[in-house]
Amino acid sequence: MEPVSPAQPVTDPAVALARKILDSQPFSRLIGARITAFGDGAATLEVDIREEHQQQNGFVHGGVLSYAADNALTFAGGAALGPAVLTGGFTIQYLRPAVGAVLRARASVVHAGRRQAVVRCDLLTVDAEGAETLCAVAQGTVMSAGG
Repeated sequence: MEPVSPAQPVTDPAVALARKILDSQPFSRLIGARITAFGDGAATLEVDIREEHQQQNGFVHGGVLSYAADNALTFAGGAALGPAVLTGGFTIQYLRPAVGAVLRARASVVHAGRRQAVVRCDLLTVDAEGAETLCAVAQGTVMSAGG
């Protein structure tokens, strides 16, 4: 899975489809999310951290972290199971306050069967110099939505 710049033209049809699906989600557009890597049972979703993503102490709100985990888990599961998938459930553990310039949710499939996948997601903040700090981890089950 090669990282793809959000501005870079996409030649991989799977990445193009992932971006189209993300862009079809009104809430993802509101948050400002983008897919920066996709394929081989993995996905990376990024959000530029804005003031409206923060809680009263200046940290990224836990709901924004949960959103990023949920979507990254589901996209990674979709990379393994196909595009018609739904989140079956997930848990998240907050490790430290999230501060930085970018929130990066990096998810990968731990195990995939025919109809479901177990996926892990690391949630990191990226500072202005590009240094990553792990702020939360999530794990979930993604299920095929097909009959």
